[in-house]
Amino acid sequence: MSKSFTSKNIGRAIAFLVVCGVIFTAFGCGGSGDKSTAADQGFSADDSSTLPWTDLFAADLSNAVYPEGVWHFDDDAILTADEDQAIWTEKVYNNFELSLDFMTAAGTNSGVIVYCSDMDNWIPNSVEVQIADDYAEQWASQPATWHCGAIFGHLAPVKSAVKPAGEWNSYVITCHDQKISVRLNGEVVTEMDMSLWTSATTNPDGSEIPEWLSRPKAELETHGRIGLQGKHAGAPIYFRSLKIREME
Repeated sequence: MSKSFTSKNIGRAIAFLVVCGVIFTAFGCGGSGDKSTAADQGFSADDSSTLPWTDLFAADLSNAVYPEGVWHFDDDAILTADEDQAIWTEKVYNNFELSLDFMTAAGTNSGVIVYCSDMDNWIPNSVEVQIADDYAEQWASQPATWHCGAIFGHLAPVKSAVKPAGEWNSYVITCHDQKISVRLNGEVVTEMDMSLWTSATTNPDGSEIPEWLSRPKAELETHGRIGLQGKHAGAPIYFRSLKIREME
């Protein structure tokens, strides 16, 4: 160190480094990879107001509502159904984040149902996040609002992110009041503001709503049971790792 580098110079240097450190912290550090979660998409509360993850269904399905003998976990903790009947949570949920894995078979058409207020007539009285084998011609040829990741009949996914039949996929579905976010295999594919769906016949973009979805989404309650659609259209569906965390 030269004699010209005085204590005054050292003080200035330290002050400069402190300021740089504050700026670096404010703008973030680390790699540029996407480490965001569904909570970062603007639909979820932060960790301080979110409860821990818990199982959606007990291993013996004691906290579920379903026709006897239709739904069951196998030895590998995979949940599936033998008939086209839904399974429901006993509990009614408000704001929450739902995480699960699903696997389609050839021709699968199923769904994850949220905000259900009527289990006996759930189709118009809930919101269905579509699960489909988009590689099967009978579903690939349908409107985009029928494709995997869609809010069925109402809002198409922005891209196709589902894997072929026989491979596991992941969903993270975040419901916060009238906002619903769908993350499929790590990518946000659908974001819905239910308040914009004021018609039961026409979507905000002008496309037609299937006639059996007879209630505008803007009128639905933003709490209800969570359900899974069973062996619909003759093809099975498989679920595992079903977890939920509620927002306070």
